[in-house]
Amino acid sequence: MPVEPLSQKEIEDRLAELPGWSLDGDRLTRSFRLGSHFAATAMVVHIAQVQEELNHHSDLTLGYDTVGVSVHTHSAGGAVTEKDVELAGRIQDLAPGHGAH
Repeated sequence: MPVEPLSQKEIEDRLAELPGWSLDGDRLTRSFRLGSHFAATAMVVHIAQVQEELNHHSDLTLGYDTVGVSVHTHSAGGAVTEKDVELAGRIQDLAPGHGAH
């Protein structure tokens, strides 16, 4: 089933529900700060589990105490889709459990 890109208005509406997330070019992005490298690594593993569950994967950047997330949908020509918003929302929900802000 093809995935349709969201309009600019739809993206803006969805971002209003995702504090800290922004549109950077054609991707939804967010950076999280954590208390330690171990906490950041644990969060990356948790995100990977969610991505496998959704069969939708983001680009993750692990820093010493940071996790960067960048997501878009390759099958929609690299545009932002509802799949990206769902993944961002799931990441947003799990972040506090890792002490991320």
